[in-house]
Amino acid sequence: MAKYKVEVDEEKCIGCGACVAQCDNFEMNGDKAVPKEAEVDDISCNKDAEDACPVQAIKVTEME
Repeated sequence: MAKYKVEVDEEKCIGCGACVAQCDNFEMNGDKAVPKEAEVDDISCNKDAEDACPVQAIKVTEME
């Protein structure tokens, strides 16, 4: 089964909270979003959060 890496580029993140609204794997840490788990088994809502980010600060990639 594939594992996925979830990353947030803190330089790009504007703290809008769109990812938090889309996926329970994200939370706000001050004015920046962070993933609760950086490695997940199921891409599920993490991909939705990536798509919802208005500044493309979230990257979800399959790990080898």
